[in-house]
Amino acid sequence: MNKNNSSAKKVLGFLGNNAVPIMFIIIIAFCIPISGFSSTFLLNEIMTRLSRNAFLILSLLIPIMAGMGLNFGMTLGAMAAEIALIFTSDWQIWGIPGIVLAMIMSIPISALLGLVCGRILNAAKGREMITSYIISFFMNGMYQLVVLYMMGSIIPIAHTNIKLPRGYGVRASVDLTRIRKSLDNVISINVAGVKVPVLTLVIIVAMCLVIVWFRRTKLGQDMRAVGQDMEVARAAGIDVEGTRVISIVISTVLAGIGMVIYLQNMGDMATYSSHSQIGMFCIAALLVGGASVDRASIGNVFLGVILFHTMFILAPSAGAKITGNEVIGEYFRVFVSYGVITVALVMYETKKRRAKASMGAQLEAAQREEEKR
Repeated sequence: MNKNNSSAKKVLGFLGNNAVPIMFIIIIAFCIPISGFSSTFLLNEIMTRLSRNAFLILSLLIPIMAGMGLNFGMTLGAMAAEIALIFTSDWQIWGIPGIVLAMIMSIPISALLGLVCGRILNAAKGREMITSYIISFFMNGMYQLVVLYMMGSIIPIAHTNIKLPRGYGVRASVDLTRIRKSLDNVISINVAGVKVPVLTLVIIVAMCLVIVWFRRTKLGQDMRAVGQDMEVARAAGIDVEGTRVISIVISTVLAGIGMVIYLQNMGDMATYSSHSQIGMFCIAALLVGGASVDRASIGNVFLGVILFHTMFILAPSAGAKITGNEVIGEYFRVFVSYGVITVALVMYETKKRRAKASMGAQLEAAQREEEKR
């Protein structure tokens, strides 16, 4: 009987901890036959989105390790990448040199923005996620001021195909056709009709190995200690505030590099909106992979990309087939992306409160035992 109870508890625990991924697997299994897509088409789309988004989502892991939750401020790194790509486009530097230069140029901008963001988040301990979300809105306003008014008037922009007709400000769309998939096509192979961008995947795998290595370094161990208990870490001589800032700076810099990879795959940049939803979708994908506010792994990143973006591919077609209206499919996938974040955060908070209640009950029981003695 005890064995059966323990097995049932393990099963229930597994289902509870992986409720979001299981829910998505069920939705995808339901949508695949309805959508009518061939397996080759579906695998090609998944591979494209995996190579496009994985690096961006990996940038979220470091702040979670440091106990700062989901970094909505990764949007700041995306803005830095867009500014860098505007300059490389104006200078007409294309292909791999243009991509590498954009990555290099994005680093100091991302680092500066990450430094500002990290210091603000240190003043808002316990409310890092909502604070970083609001910071991204504020910085979006600053970004638009720079791109819409300063570029072309104060900051030199030479090419008229980038500037607005009035002579200053950047057009709503910057053409990146000449760097489109430059990184993806350097080394690529075809496996059973599925195009595999080998070099891009090698860069992503290299980033995974760097994260694994980083966790074992002194700084990585400090971040884990800070994430577990700030007061204990401070008592152990760790610079808690400095460590937290460094985690945000690293995350923002990686997000900038990831955004360059993302936009070279797209081949076009919506100047004023490319970055606006990138944080939301990356965080949603990570949560779909089974991550939480205080725990995330590399496995969660890849599972999340596959599940979340498979749903994104299938939803419009399945929605159109079921309802006869393609718009409903579009609304469905946007609704799910926000819904997943809501459900995951509610589940996390519920578990946290239950854990506190359980700990409180144990302390009360221990006190009663002491009083009896």
